[in-house]
Amino acid sequence: MTATAGDAARLTRALSALACLVLGALTPGPTGAEASPAIAAVKSSIVAMGTFQATRVPQFRFLGTGFVVGDGTLAATNAHVLPARLDVGADPEVLVAVLPGEDPARRSVRKLTHLAVDNEHDIAVLKMEGQPLRPLKLRDSDSVVEGESLLFTGFPIGGVLGLFPATHRAMVAAIAPIALPSASSRQLDPKVIRRLRDSTAFPVFQLDATAFPGNSGSPLYDPATGEVVGILNMVFVKGTKESALTQPSGISYAIPSRFLIDLLRSIQR
Repeated sequence: MTATAGDAARLTRALSALACLVLGALTPGPTGAEASPAIAAVKSSIVAMGTFQATRVPQFRFLGTGFVVGDGTLAATNAHVLPARLDVGADPEVLVAVLPGEDPARRSVRKLTHLAVDNEHDIAVLKMEGQPLRPLKLRDSDSVVEGESLLFTGFPIGGVLGLFPATHRAMVAAIAPIALPSASSRQLDPKVIRRLRDSTAFPVFQLDATAFPGNSGSPLYDPATGEVVGILNMVFVKGTKESALTQPSGISYAIPSRFLIDLLRSIQR
């Protein structure tokens, strides 16, 4: 068969498109210097979640990371970060957010009150006392693709390392359901059975990164824009996806931001 001029033109266009895809895949994400503005902006909008009790030693008990959203008076985090109950005795235990700063003695502390909790997706939004802070912009997580390079900033092992924000790079290794049917019924536990039965096997981001206790509630964001696309989760997701593992896998997960966007919209309504 003889190739025509039209065939040659179509082949040229196909090769050009393939070259663009390859070059796009090989193009690195923002470098550390290029991501610095986004990191600085995010660091100014994350908070350490915990409880305060005047007669306790230490008075502040660190629980996890949160970040400012909405009108600047709201803080988002994982629902599991919040304590199941507070001590309401003579010295009441209070839920608070600590704003990070270089000088621990001058850090601002804001009292928190529950506003809305989505236990199905392990997300909570709380109201902060005081003047509004700079909120982080949320991006629709449906725009996230596998292979995308993202960052997360939080307080890994904050109770030991101190309340100094740390930033880590993460690639989206997979977008997969939170619960998968097991090969054997003996591998199923009540959490997996409940989520499969209730059709709550929603997609989560599997990250090629290591997060630590204290990173729960950290914003997962675009290093170029600082827009949040997910919330790091170290307990709720791993309890379903890695319940059969006796040792941590080093894989981290994040809840897509669209569930937080939906929760904020329900608050506005």
